[in-house]
Amino acid sequence: MKGIGSHQSAKMINDEWLTPKFLIDALGPFDLDPCAPVVRPWDTARKHFTVEDNGLLQEWTGFVFMNPPYGQQTAYWLERLSSHGNGIALIFARTETAMFFKYVWPLAESLLFIEGRLYFHYVDGSRAKTNAGAPSVLIAYGKEASERLSRSAIRGRHIKL
Repeated sequence: MKGIGSHQSAKMINDEWLTPKFLIDALGPFDLDPCAPVVRPWDTARKHFTVEDNGLLQEWTGFVFMNPPYGQQTAYWLERLSSHGNGIALIFARTETAMFFKYVWPLAESLLFIEGRLYFHYVDGSRAKTNAGAPSVLIAYGKEASERLSRSAIRGRHIKL
């Protein structure tokens, strides 16, 4: 099992899509990002694990922000964050998937379905020309995470589970 993977389909040219900075600013500060890109124009947390570190194999401490590899590997990351119980994940809002039914619906404290589609960024900081291929959701594991979603000015719908 690889730790870090692609954030989109094999048809795309780029395989690292960075979280828009406004999300980090609205929800932070964070202690750890276990899925950080090697090259990043802004920090997402005080401590970062990259593909070189394989964040799934590292010890997680503190409040976590995670924009995990998308696709089949996302479930491994959500399982780990749900077990850690203290942080926020950003993934596509594919609410019908087995992964969502196993690691989100029964384990998350709350969800924030983001209005519209996000524009992710390249490692140089520039915004992608097209928006994401699906709607996104922020998943809160733990009370603090849920409170941060509720307090944020991020446009969308916050739902407590």
